[in-house]
Order: sequence, then structure tokens, then C-alpha cells
Amino acid sequence: MLMVLSPAKTLDYESPLTTESHTMPDFIPRSAELISVLRDKSPAEIGSLMQISDPLAQLNASRYA
Repeated sequence: MLMVLSPAKTLDYESPLTTESHTMPDFIPRSAELISVLRDKSPAEIGSLMQISDPLAQLNASRYA
């Protein structure tokens, strides 16, 4: 099963947290491996791989750099 989590557009840093427990993501090593591959790609290649717009591809390329 694949799940996509999208961050909230606004975050509330003022309210107290609802829980004290948290977990760590399972795929941190795999994500790091993927990012190292994507760092070598141009924005056009990233856009083609992800099937996203040019501005979003440029934003992601700068994030990976």
C-alpha cells in the first residue's frame, strides 16, 4: 500500500501538542538514497520523472541541492 502525506498549508505553533508520543519514519535511509540520486538530475529530468510542472520541478531541484 502506498500513502501520500501532504503537509498543512498553515501550522499552529501556539496550541499545546495533543500527544507526547511520536514515531520515526520507516524509510529514512531509502529516502536519503533517492535524494542522492535526484541531486544529480536537472530540473527538467526531475519534472519528467515526477510528471510535474516546470516551476515545481525547479523548486524540488533546489530542495534536493
